[in-house]
Amino acid sequence: MLMNNNKHFNVIVIGAGISGIGAGYYLQKNCPNKTFCIIEGRENIGGTWDLFKYPGIRSDSDMFTLGYAFKPWKEQKAIANGPSILNYLEETVRENNLREKIKFSHKVLSANWNSDNCQWEIKASHHEKEIFFTSNFLFMGTGYYNYDEGYTPDFVDLDKYKGKLIHPQKWPEDYDYANKRITVIGSGATAATIVPELSKKAKHVTMLQRSPTYYFPRPDEDRVANFLKKVLPSKLSYTLVRLRNVFFQQLLYRICRSYPEYAKRKFLEGVKKLLPNHDIAKNFTPSYYPWEQRMCLVPNGDLFESIRENKATVVTDHIEHFTNKGIKLRSGQIIESDVVITATGLNLQSFGGVKVHIDGKYIEPSETMTYKSMMFSGIPNFVNSFGYINASWTLKADLTCEYACRLINYLDKNNFSHCIPRVPVDVKVEKDWLATEFSSGYIHRAIHLFPQQGNRSPWTNTQNYFKDFFGIKYGKLSDDSLHFTQ
Repeated sequence: MLMNNNKHFNVIVIGAGISGIGAGYYLQKNCPNKTFCIIEGRENIGGTWDLFKYPGIRSDSDMFTLGYAFKPWKEQKAIANGPSILNYLEETVRENNLREKIKFSHKVLSANWNSDNCQWEIKASHHEKEIFFTSNFLFMGTGYYNYDEGYTPDFVDLDKYKGKLIHPQKWPEDYDYANKRITVIGSGATAATIVPELSKKAKHVTMLQRSPTYYFPRPDEDRVANFLKKVLPSKLSYTLVRLRNVFFQQLLYRICRSYPEYAKRKFLEGVKKLLPNHDIAKNFTPSYYPWEQRMCLVPNGDLFESIRENKATVVTDHIEHFTNKGIKLRSGQIIESDVVITATGLNLQSFGGVKVHIDGKYIEPSETMTYKSMMFSGIPNFVNSFGYINASWTLKADLTCEYACRLINYLDKNNFSHCIPRVPVDVKVEKDWLATEFSSGYIHRAIHLFPQQGNRSPWTNTQNYFKDFFGIKYGKLSDDSLHFTQ
């Protein structure tokens, strides 16, 4: 592969979403002598927050934990809409002069580690031309789902439907849904977000679900946080609220997993108070326990409000087939719809779809084992940012960025050319990366694509922020699993 020396960097970051922008900040701060660039396949920064345009798009975590550790969230609303989050990311880029580091409209196709010169060789497509880069270190900030298309099940007779069919990932801009009969298929975070927003203008919205989900109502403004912002310095108040919220997230998760019956009862009691005249057993009682799947945050209980006001209806049933006017259910009920929205999930992929090779040999991600849930057995000088499932994505992204910087500086200080995780003989494959922790369909559909994990640290994916905080931020870089070469 021929390379242009003008396109060599010490570090290449792939993706200009939350993880990639964070990596850019930390590299400038902690590795000031290292050159780097951020390669972004889209025309804008933001990743998820630039891609998704559906009505009501908002955070499913509070912004004190979804925001960066280094940049306080200053808005009044802790549960923020998509444009506010994108503005926050744009501010981060602008304040740290990162835009000049970003190469837009460069879709990375493959990455090959060349052992002869200890470099990554990156092939990208830019306006249908192949562009090549090299780097000593590769940081993946691509997220975990396919940006090209969302997941839509193979519904029977879908081609017979004559109305408008939309997947939220491909929401048409400026689409007018006023006074239309809308069916939203799904009950997850996207459905819980889009249903109350659509119900403000639609004739009626039906949320059609195969099975219920746990919902967690919460005010979109944090009164304590807003008070502290008035009386304390911005960074201090932000840090205090962030720590409080992280503690609450982790505590809630542990209670749900340790006392599942108690947690289930409490959540359902909360729904009964909000919907006293509804069939809670059928429409709001999941078949699994809380936090076996990700719970859905409902700001100000807006989903329940739209149901109480008869602007939205929840139907729990299975789709038998589509008709030209709507959907026929297994029960025999027919839902006529002008618009059907398939909020049926995402298609996941490893490493953002980038094909990773070592000396020309393709590396199958599922045949590797995850090291500290950010590096992978047999892949040198390579870090992948993968956030928490049971907490805010950015909490883990921040830690991953700091770890990558520590590792880069350690290599430099000791004149090492590269490091590579290798699985010790006593470590056994114990379980898939995520599937044993979470039963969500979108995870199980793609679990065969993701790395394995082992039966002991550092080959486990802990999903525990406080444990990771000390282990990743302050733990030793050298151990029996990470091997360094000069």
